[in-house]
Amino acid sequence: MNRERALDKTALVIIDMVKDYFREENNYPITPLARAIIKPINHLIDGFRDRNLPVIFSTDAFNEDDFIFKSRMHPHALVGTEGAEIVADLKRQDEDLWLPKPRFSAFFNTGFAEILKEQQISRIAVAGIATNFCVLTTAMDALCHDLQAVIVDDCSAAFSPEVHEQCLAAYRRNPLYPLFQIMSAEELLTMLGPGR
Repeated sequence: MNRERALDKTALVIIDMVKDYFREENNYPITPLARAIIKPINHLIDGFRDRNLPVIFSTDAFNEDDFIFKSRMHPHALVGTEGAEIVADLKRQDEDLWLPKPRFSAFFNTGFAEILKEQQISRIAVAGIATNFCVLTTAMDALCHDLQAVIVDDCSAAFSPEVHEQCLAAYRRNPLYPLFQIMSAEELLTMLGPGR
C-alpha cells in the first residue's frame, strides 16, 4: 500500500440494517426500500473486501424506556433482542466490527472515532437506513471528527424515495466537497482503485 492510499484509507459503515426493520408485521414504510438495497450493499461489501478495506456494521440498540420512545416512535431494536441483530441477508463476517449504538449516529457514545483513528481510517462511506436520520448524522459526525465522509446513494434508503432524494439533493453540491460527497457504489469503488 502506497503512502497516498494509506492516508485515504476508507471504511464501509453499514447503518441500522437490523431485523426489526425487515419484519413485515411491523409495517414500516422503509421495509421494502431497505430490502431493495441489500443486494447493492452486498456488492459494495465485496468491493471493500477485494480492496482489503474494513466493513463495519453500526446498528440501533435502544433501551425499552429510551428517551426517544417518548415520541411517536415505538420501541424497537432493543438491546439484547433478536430485532436488534443484523439482518441475515447481508454478507457479514465474524471479523467485521459490529458497533451497537444508543442513538442515531454511529459516533454517539460508542468510541467509534477512537476505533477509526487506531485503524488509521481517514474516510467513511456510509450506507444503510435511514438516509435522512442515522446515515446523515453518521456522515456529519464523521466530519466533526475530522474524517471525510461519503454517503452511498444507491446503498441507502429513507421511508420514501422522495425523502431519500430530497435529503441527498441538499448535499450533492456542498462547500465541504471533496471532504463530504454523495456518490454511487460504482463511483466509490472506482475512486478507491482496483481490487485484488
